[in-house]
Amino acid sequence: MSIRVTQGMMTNQLMRNITHNYNNMNKYQENLSTGRKINKPSDDPVGITYALRYRSELTMNEQYQKNMDSAKSFVEHTDTIMGQINDALQRASELTVKGVTGTNPQSALDAISTEMGGLFNTLLVLGNDQMNGKYIFNGQKTDQVPYSTGGESTDNQKVNFQSAAGVVIPINVTGNEVFGESTDPDNMFTVIQSLQTAFKNGDQTSAMSFMDKLQSRMDKFLNMRSEVGARSNRIDLMDSRLKDLSLNLTELSSKTEDADMAETIIKLQSQESIYQASLSSGAKIIQPSLLDYLR
Repeated sequence: MSIRVTQGMMTNQLMRNITHNYNNMNKYQENLSTGRKINKPSDDPVGITYALRYRSELTMNEQYQKNMDSAKSFVEHTDTIMGQINDALQRASELTVKGVTGTNPQSALDAISTEMGGLFNTLLVLGNDQMNGKYIFNGQKTDQVPYSTGGESTDNQKVNFQSAAGVVIPINVTGNEVFGESTDPDNMFTVIQSLQTAFKNGDQTSAMSFMDKLQSRMDKFLNMRSEVGARSNRIDLMDSRLKDLSLNLTELSSKTEDADMAETIIKLQSQESIYQASLSSGAKIIQPSLLDYLR
């Protein structure tokens, strides 16, 4: 049994084909205008899964990089302050060596005592240093002044920054680690004040005993400063790794989502030709009217 093909059937089939060709052309126009080959999940269901994963990892990586930038600034600032503390300690050591020689008149010892007092005040100011309104040597109690007289102990808690999933880096050193516990015999503030008093009283014997304590604190301080330097190097390495990871993820995301512009243009031109051809042939198919049949 033969099937009669009516004009309506031909017209409907023609419209379906034209619509299909138009959609194909529009797809490449959209890819060209957005620069992406995946603009909606139906474009590539598997690819969109990877794309969303890469976007999520890039977002997390960006936050880790911000953490490392903040950590680097904090550690570098801390190292700068510790450098100034080191200068004060070196000067205190020079004055102590000069003062315990036994050949200084009391006027010279008084001058040394006065300068020791100035160094104590300098160290007190450095011990209360702030960055962005937060005290750097008071552990997690960054809103509280760590030192008022120099005889206090500070909070011992670490401030940790996350550099990767499950990886944290402590960025701070506490005042107790830098200056010593309030009960330590080589507490920096106690030693400087004691040397100031000893020279003021002309007590060189006491000054000599405190000179040993000063050297003990300097050794501990230098070890702590070395740890800050090592921490800075670790942060630099983590920052470099995060930047490399960001480049890799961006490249993977680009391969998954971005359109090949040269290829897209060629395909768009091809689809435009197909669409124009379908319109041209369609015009010929639907051209006959009732008058054409009556002729």
